Amino acid sequence: QVQLVESGGGLVQAGGSLRLSCAASGSVFGINAMTWYRQAPGKQRELVANISSGAITNYAESVKGRFTIPRDNAKNTVYLQMNSLKPEDTAVYYCNARILSRSRTLNDYWGQGTQVTVSS
Repeated sequence: QVQLVESGGGLVQAGGSLRLSCAASGSVFGINAMTWYRQAPGKQRELVANISSGAITNYAESVKGRFTIPRDNAKNTVYLQMNSLKPEDTAVYYCNARILSRSRTLNDYWGQGTQVTVSS
């Protein structure tokens, strides 16, 4: 069994910073891409940033220059460092990871979501 557990959300004022964490645990043999998505009320889920196993990153235009997505392979963890936050960044943030389990099956897993609220 594989689990993704997120942490780090909360309430912050505009211009502030937050760091989200997403840790994979359980029967993990290896992790390919790791991705952060977000979903604001009444909107579709959108990709925020992702990072490949080779550390190639990709960002949504709306967060470029403000967010970064480092990963710690030794800890099976990906982070989302969010700086210069804006009220429009308010959303539930979800972690996704493509994980190869010890039984050598490859699946996508999702975290439970963490709320980020940016006040103006």
